[in-house]
Amino acid sequence: MSTLSRVGRFLASTSLLVSATVATAQQPITDSERIQRRGTDVNNPYPPTSPQDLRPRIGEKFTEPPPVPPVPESLSQGMIVSDEPALTLASLESMACSQNPTLTQAQAQIQSGLGKAIQAGLIPNPTLQYVGEQVGVGGTAGEWQGAVFSQRIVTARKLQLSRAKFLQLTRAAEWRAMEQQYQVLNDLRISFWMTLGQQELVQIHQDILKNAEDAVVTSRELYNAGQATHAAMHDANILLQQARLDLMLAQNNFRQNWWEMISIAGARMQPTPLLGTLEGEVNLIDFDVALDRLLSESPQILAARAKLVADEIKVKRETVEPIPDIVVNYGYGRNLEAKENTHMTGLAIEVPLYDWNQGTIRQAESDVVRQRGEINRVELTLQRDLARAYQIYFTALQNVRSYQEVIVPESKLAYEVLLDAYEEDRVDWPQVLESQIKYYRLRAQYINHLVAWRSNETLIAGYLLNGGLMAPTGPQPPGHISAVPKPR
Repeated sequence: MSTLSRVGRFLASTSLLVSATVATAQQPITDSERIQRRGTDVNNPYPPTSPQDLRPRIGEKFTEPPPVPPVPESLSQGMIVSDEPALTLASLESMACSQNPTLTQAQAQIQSGLGKAIQAGLIPNPTLQYVGEQVGVGGTAGEWQGAVFSQRIVTARKLQLSRAKFLQLTRAAEWRAMEQQYQVLNDLRISFWMTLGQQELVQIHQDILKNAEDAVVTSRELYNAGQATHAAMHDANILLQQARLDLMLAQNNFRQNWWEMISIAGARMQPTPLLGTLEGEVNLIDFDVALDRLLSESPQILAARAKLVADEIKVKRETVEPIPDIVVNYGYGRNLEAKENTHMTGLAIEVPLYDWNQGTIRQAESDVVRQRGEINRVELTLQRDLARAYQIYFTALQNVRSYQEVIVPESKLAYEVLLDAYEEDRVDWPQVLESQIKYYRLRAQYINHLVAWRSNETLIAGYLLNGGLMAPTGPQPPGHISAVPKPR
C-alpha cells in the first residue's frame, strides 16, 4: 500500500472522529450508534466483526423481565362445590353403619346360618299314602284298600347335634359380622384422617403459593433496582409454577380421598368441608399389650375358634350317622274279602352293613385338623401384620412428637425472628420469604406424619381389620356335608 493511501485513510478516520465528537456535543448518542462507533473508540479500537456483537450489552439498555406464567384454569376452580354442612367423623360413622351394603350382607349371613340350624333340627315329615292291594283280580275292587302312615324316628340325638353344629356356625357368622363392622369403621376412619389431612395440606399449599407469588414480585423489584439477574427471574417463575402444581395435586388428592371415604360410608355426595383435628393426645401403645389383645379378642380369632367347635360337633354328628333310624308304618283300611276293617303295622331299619359313613367321618376329622391349623395360621398372620403396622405407627409417633415439640415451633420462631429483623432493616426480605417457605414445608411434613400416626393407631385399635367394601367372609370350607338333601 502506498504512503498516499495510508495518509488518506488516516485523514478519513481523523475526520470521522472529529465529526463524532461534534455530534456528541450537539446531541446524545443512542446505544446502537455507540456500538456502531465502538471501532473508533481509543479504548476499543477494533470494529465489530459479527452481527452478534452489535446487540445491546447488559447495562447499556434496560431489558424487560420475563412475563409471569398465566394461572392454570383448573386452579381457579373451587375444591368445595357443595353447599352441604361440614361433616364430622361421628356423622360419617352413623352414615356407614346404616348404608354400607357389606354390613347388610354380614347380617344376612347370620340369618342364613340360623336358618340352617332351624332346618337341621326339624323332625322329618310323616308320609301318608293310599294302598290298594290286588285291585282288578276277578273283576273285584281288590283284597285290601286303605291309608298307610309312615314316620321316621331319628335316633342317637342326630337332630340335636346337627342343630348345635349350625348354631355354632351362626356364632361364627356373628363374629364375622363384627369383623366386617370393624373393617368398615376402620376404613372409614383412616379415609377420614387422610381426607382431613389433605384438606389441611390444601390450605398450606395455598400459603406456599402466596409465598411464591410474593417471591416473584420481590425478584422483579430487585431486578428493576439492578440487584437481580434474568436467571433469578426465571427461577422465580419456575418456583411459582411448581407451587401451583403442588396446590393442584393437593386438591386432586383431596377429591380422590373424599370419594373413597364417602363410598365406604355408602353415600354419594359432592365434597364438603370436614370438621375435626389431626392433633391429639400422643400416647404410646405397648406392642406386647396390643399383641395379647389381638390374639385374644380379634373377631378373626374368635370366628376361627367358633368354627373349630362347630367342626368338633360335626365329628360327633357324623359318628352317630350309621346308627339306623326307625321307620314306623301304620295302616288302616278295608279287607274286601273278609268285609272287615283291619289295621296294618310295620317297623323298618336300615342295616349299616357296607356303608357306615366311614368316608364322611374321615372328612369331618380332617376338617377339625385343618381348622386347628387355621387358628394357628391366623394367629401368626396377625402377629406379622401387627409388627408391620406397629413399625409404621411407632415411627410416625416419634416424628409427630419431634415435629410437635421441636421442629415446627423452632421453625416458626426462626421465621418470626427474621420477620422482626426485617422490620428493623437488619435482613433482606428474600431471607424472610425463604424462612417462611421452610416453615410451611415443615408443617406439611408434620401433617403427613399426623395422618400416618392416626391411621395406624386406628388400625391397631381396630384389630388390623380393613376393607370396608369387601364382601364379608364365610366359613371355609362350608362346614357341613353339602351332598345330603338335608343339612346335618
